[in-house]
Amino acid sequence: MNITIIGGGGFLGQKLARALVARGTLDGRKITGITLADVVDPAGIEGTAVPVSTLRCDITDPASVAQAVTPETDVVYHLAAVVSAHAEEEFEDGMQINLFGTLNILEQCRKLGTVPRVVFTSSIAVYGGEVPDPITETSLLNPQTSYGAQKAMGELLVNDYARKGFADARGVRLPTISIRPGKPNRAASSFMSSILREPLNGQAANCPVEEDFRHYYLSPRKCVENLIRTAEISAGDLGRNRILQMPGRTLTIRQMIDAMTAVAGPAPARLITWQPDETVRGIVGGWRFDIHAERALALGLEADESFEENLRYYIEDDRPGG
Repeated sequence: MNITIIGGGGFLGQKLARALVARGTLDGRKITGITLADVVDPAGIEGTAVPVSTLRCDITDPASVAQAVTPETDVVYHLAAVVSAHAEEEFEDGMQINLFGTLNILEQCRKLGTVPRVVFTSSIAVYGGEVPDPITETSLLNPQTSYGAQKAMGELLVNDYARKGFADARGVRLPTISIRPGKPNRAASSFMSSILREPLNGQAANCPVEEDFRHYYLSPRKCVENLIRTAEISAGDLGRNRILQMPGRTLTIRQMIDAMTAVAGPAPARLITWQPDETVRGIVGGWRFDIHAERALALGLEADESFEENLRYYIEDDRPGG
C-alpha cells in the first residue's frame, strides 16, 4: 500500500507519517511507501523500515497534484490548508488552497480511475450561527468565517466524489488540536495551544479571551490515531454521509489552565497574561462548542480521557527536553 500525505510537512503530517511507519500496516495491508508532499520541502524520516519520500506539491496547480497522487497511490491524506485567520484576512489564498486545492486533489483521483481512498480534514469551523445546541452530525452547517465556508464546500465535494465512485473519499471535522508543538501560526485558535505550551516551556503567553470561554479540544496524539482509524472504516459503514465529527472534549480556558496546574504545578499559570484581542475574539466567538460525535465514537474514533492527558502527551511527545 502506497500512502501520500499532502500537508506532510506540517506537524500533523509528520506525526501521522511516523505513526504509520511504526504500525507498518493500514487496513490490514502492508505499507510499502509513504510520500510526504507539501508546498515547501517536507522534513524526511530516515532509517525506517517503510520507505518515506518527500515531494514539493502546490495543490493550487493540477500538474503538481498529479505528481503527488499517481496510479500507484492507494490512500491520500489531505491535510493541507490555509488556517482560519489567514483565510479570513486573505480571501483569495483561502479559496485557492482550501476550496480549489481540494477540488484539484479529488479531480486527480477521478482522472486516475483507480478510486483511491481519500481522507479530508475539515473543521468544526463549519458550525456556527443560529443553529440549536447541541451540534450533531445532522445539524445545519452555518459557518461564520471564510475558512469554515471553504471547509464546508470541501465536505460537499468529498461526499459527491464518493457518491459518483470517483474516490473512496471521507472526511473528519477536527476539533481544535491542543497542545500543538512549535510556534504559533495564523490560526485564530493558536492561543489555545500557546497559553499552555509557552508556560510549560518557561515562557510568557497571552490569552486574548475570557477564562470562561468554552471550546472543543483534542490532543495531537489522539488526532493521529483517529486519522488512521478514519482511513480504515469501510465505505459500507460510512454510508451516504462520508463526513464524521472527530470526537473531542468541551472545556473552558480556566479548566485547561487548572489541568496544567494539576500536571505541572502552579508556576506555568503565573506566566499567562490576559490582554483581549478583538480580532481573535471576533473569529472564535462565532464558533460552537456543544458538539456531539456519537457516530464517530461508534465507528471507533476516540476523545482524550481528560485534558490532563493532553498535557501529559505534550510533555512526553513534544516539549523540548520532555
